[in-house]
Parts: sequence; C-alpha cells; structure tokens
Amino acid sequence: MNFNATLIGQSITFIFFVWFCMKFVWPPIMNALDTRKKQIADGLAAADRGKHELELAARKAGDNMRDAKAQAAEVLAQAEKRAAQIIEEAKQAAKEEGDRQLAAAQANIEQEANRARESLREQVAALAVAGAEKILRREVNAQTHADLLSQLKAEL
Repeated sequence: MNFNATLIGQSITFIFFVWFCMKFVWPPIMNALDTRKKQIADGLAAADRGKHELELAARKAGDNMRDAKAQAAEVLAQAEKRAAQIIEEAKQAAKEEGDRQLAAAQANIEQEANRARESLREQVAALAVAGAEKILRREVNAQTHADLLSQLKAEL
C-alpha cells in the first residue's frame, strides 16, 4: 500500500466529512445552541423580572401592613375617644340625675318643714284658742277676744 495514496484518500474523506458536517450537521447544532441560548437568556430575564416583582410585592406588602397598622391605631384612638366621651356623658347624666334628686329631696324637705310648721301653727292656734276660751269664760267681752285670737292666729 502506498502511503501517499492513503494520505490523499484520508484527506479527501476528511474534507468530504467536514463539508458534510458543515452542510448538514453544523446548522441544526447551531440552531439548537442558539435556541438553547435564547431560552436561557429568557429564563434569566424572567428570573430577574420575578425577583424584581417579588421585591415590589414585598415593599407593597410592607406598605399595606404599615397602612393597616395606622388604620388600626386610628380606629383604636377613635374607640378610646368615644369611650371617654361616653364616660363623660354618663358622668354628666349622673350629675344631672343627682342634682335632680337633690332638688327633689330639698323640695320634699321644704314641703315637710312647711307641713310641720302648719301643724305646729294649728297646734299653737288650738292651744291659743283653748287659752282664749278659758279667758273668755272669765271675761265677758267675746268680740274683742275673737279679734285678738284672729290676729294671733294670723301672726302664727
């Protein structure tokens, strides 16, 4: 076997193999690599977008939590304010009720005192009449004594 013929045959076969690979094998491999490269780039971009959206969602959730806490604090403050207002209204109502009861008690006491005075006046008048009657039995002028008793009764 001739070494040159073998080398030329191997060279022709190699060139044919390279041409065949470049014509039929290389383009599908390059397309597959380009497609894979694009998929990887899209995946990385999607991951970056997802990471960014996650950060935005975390910030938004934090903002929502702060807003909710602020609203809860505001509602609590309003509730405390309303409770204080209700307490003040109850105190005012109790004070008014106490004043009303005090006025009623004072009026009742005054009424009882007036009744007692009237009762004492009547008793004193009865005693005065009894005394006057005894005096009249001894003295004869009834008209003068009746006038005196009327004046005494009016003064009492």
